[in-house]
Amino acid sequence: MANSNKRKGSAAELAVARWLAANGWPDAERRYDAGRHDDRGDIRGIPGVTLEVKNHQRLDLAGWLRELAAEMENDGTDIGAVVVKKRGTTDVGQWYAVLPMEVLIRILPED
Repeated sequence: MANSNKRKGSAAELAVARWLAANGWPDAERRYDAGRHDDRGDIRGIPGVTLEVKNHQRLDLAGWLRELAAEMENDGTDIGAVVVKKRGTTDVGQWYAVLPMEVLIRILPED
């Protein structure tokens, strides 16, 4: 089961990296050093942004956002999101991006 979950997670990370590369961020790629004590997220190649990718049956938004906060600190970024695979679709454009409001206001245009 653990190998199956790891494969699902790796496939989701690769799908996100490929989708980003095809949609304006050609340097986006899966980060293969995830899981280290100083984890910096699952995708690299978007300067100033940390992305954590999740493909799970159950949602754990609070846990995932805590993980994202630590990864943003390790990565030295102020912007980050958890990308969550939407059940029933492989279209990454339909997946969810979850981020804290304090991060959202950093990317909203000023009035």
